[in-house]
Amino acid sequence: MTAQDTASTPTVGLARTLGVPQIVFMVVAMAAPLTVFAGLIPLMLGTGNGIATPLDFLIVGVVLLLFTVGYSAMTPEVRNAGAFYSYVQRGLGSATGLGAAALALVTYSVLLVAVSGYLGASAGNVLETFVGVSVPWWMLAGVGLAAIAYLGYRDVELSARVLGVLLIAEIGIVAIIDAAVVVRGGADGLSAEPLSMSAFTSGTPATGIMFAVFGFVGFEATAVFRSEARDPDRTIPRATYVAVILIAVIYAVSSWAMIIGLGAEQASGLAAEDPEGLAPGLATRYVAQFAHDALQVLLVTSFFACVLTAHNVVSRYLFALGRQNALPARLGAAHPRYKSPHVASLLTSAVIGVLVAVTAIAGLDPVTQVYAWFGGAGTLGLIALLTLTSGAIVIHFRRGAATSLWRGTVAPALAFAALGCILVLVVVNFELLIGTRGLANLFLGVLAAAFVGGLVWALALRRRRPDVYASLE
Repeated sequence: MTAQDTASTPTVGLARTLGVPQIVFMVVAMAAPLTVFAGLIPLMLGTGNGIATPLDFLIVGVVLLLFTVGYSAMTPEVRNAGAFYSYVQRGLGSATGLGAAALALVTYSVLLVAVSGYLGASAGNVLETFVGVSVPWWMLAGVGLAAIAYLGYRDVELSARVLGVLLIAEIGIVAIIDAAVVVRGGADGLSAEPLSMSAFTSGTPATGIMFAVFGFVGFEATAVFRSEARDPDRTIPRATYVAVILIAVIYAVSSWAMIIGLGAEQASGLAAEDPEGLAPGLATRYVAQFAHDALQVLLVTSFFACVLTAHNVVSRYLFALGRQNALPARLGAAHPRYKSPHVASLLTSAVIGVLVAVTAIAGLDPVTQVYAWFGGAGTLGLIALLTLTSGAIVIHFRRGAATSLWRGTVAPALAFAALGCILVLVVVNFELLIGTRGLANLFLGVLAAAFVGGLVWALALRRRRPDVYASLE
């Protein structure tokens, strides 16, 4: 990069309009509570450790709270909005940081493809059910991605308002179903058995924990919005804590209510027989037909909200890398009117649109193949990033940065150990998430290649543009 190129790096910044509620709305929307209630919880009941599913969520929630302690302590030390890669870069150096950046971009991109597939499929189901019209899933996914491209191009406040409305609606329908089950006493009365250790040790706890992590996808993205937070050193830590606690409570309560509604003795068997019909059946049984219909419609908006947040995350990674000149400086441009990362957003829309088109041309099923395969790969990538970030936090504070022993060493070290165990668990059982050993190896190779590619990228920068490499924080 020449001196003239460096001088042309955009100076217009993003709009600092986000407070704790808006950031929480966006990251919890990415976790997609309704899709977890309707899709993931039945899967955990049928294939994990059964009725101990609420404990799985609580355990993972505790692990991620430990992660958040160090993550929040390090927030004032990291000045850009690169989230994972910025933290890893700070603790483990620029080369490893860019490896994490490449892994993060691939991780969130495959998650975007996964959820876009399910968005198209769920929208198609709604149209066929209520209108009697059959529309290809890829066409509906394309319409959704076009709307998301528009919102991503505009100011982030508009996205936050849209996500706030959608999130309140999906949490509302889950809360109505949960409350109806509790008020009516469930199938066999209220019970604390799902919270017992005997329930936890039954079945396969490892599988339950592995799937539970998938439900928290997106909580860590609070730091991605650092450049748009009003007071990032206070807003980001608070939003992260609120997001983790809110997600854990919603999932634990909702999975417990589902178990009580089905009956603790038969919940696992019913989930194994018909996982897709569990949530709609509960809605009809304990509320009314309107709840069943609302659930189907809100599943579409839940997937839409998830894709919108993931889109915003990827575009802000690209924006931060462009801002640092690690990628073309044009990606670090902010729109003069909307103060949005509009160039990075357009690139994100184009890449994801092409990838979704490729899956459609290949004839992949949007749920059993696109969502299952790409979602499983994204989960593994996320856990790897969480583990790497925890290690970076410990190393950073052990070098002498000022914070308490608990925040800088003990909590992140415990998180690193726990997340490392979960990472090994997921790699060993990755075939279960993906479906076949061949596909599992393929996606493992893609994720590994992303990280190695980031390292090579860093070495190339150090050799060819040492000024840019030296400026990375």
